[in-house]
Amino acid sequence: MTASPDPAGGADTAIEVELALSGRTVTVPPGTSILSAVEEAGVGVLSSCREGGTCGTCETPVLDGVPEHRDSLLTERERAAGDTMLICVSRARTPRLVLEL
Repeated sequence: MTASPDPAGGADTAIEVELALSGRTVTVPPGTSILSAVEEAGVGVLSSCREGGTCGTCETPVLDGVPEHRDSLLTERERAAGDTMLICVSRARTPRLVLEL
């Protein structure tokens, strides 16, 4: 199983991710996963597959913003709720996300 392509054809643009628990804000450039950018900022996140969006280990609560789901794990109902995302592959439909990290 691999990550699903963005069904809406969204562009891979830079996004700002606020990490609510650590008080940091990270800019995630195009071509970089949210997971990688968060880890580079010194915030540890549990992860396993690191690229496929298939294991669910990096599932993270979304406090604000709209995720662009690119995983192969969440159900349509979970995607529609928009309250969690797999940060190893997913991006954002809004320029900014607030995550519970």
